[in-house]
Amino acid sequence: MDLHTPPPPSRLAPPEAGETSLGPALRHADSDADLLACWPVVQQLRPRLPNAEDFIARVHRMRADRYRILAAWQDRHTAVALGGYRLAENLVYGRYLYVDDLVTLDTARGARWGQALMDAMARIGKQEGCTCLVLDTGLSNALAQRFYFRQGLLTQALRFGRPLGKAAA
Repeated sequence: MDLHTPPPPSRLAPPEAGETSLGPALRHADSDADLLACWPVVQQLRPRLPNAEDFIARVHRMRADRYRILAAWQDRHTAVALGGYRLAENLVYGRYLYVDDLVTLDTARGARWGQALMDAMARIGKQEGCTCLVLDTGLSNALAQRFYFRQGLLTQALRFGRPLGKAAA
């Protein structure tokens, strides 16, 4: 379902600051065709995923945990950026929106799609009664960290992990 009509392909500007909707070119990738259109964007962020079919199957499984992909669309069928998120609850944050994935195609960088997606996901979180937006990034990912600081996110934790078996792609 379209939330808004995307801008013409010659104008790939994100929504204006303070806009109350999800933006003129943002809509959820809910169908398999939409997810397939997101594959080139996802592949840039997650190159270890083997193929589009595996990606789509994972998204279907992750939906049980309220995972959704909000994408920025150049036109009806071409995704240029996306944010994968889920709504969750725990004892640390209460209800929160967790950003699993955030990526813009290299060819669309500089058009402020990341900011538009972050703003839209924050609005979704507020509408869903979430107390905060949370995401993780690699300690060595300085460019992403600068972007997140510019978006008003603050460092809150250091995550630890231990492999329990075969490494996931």
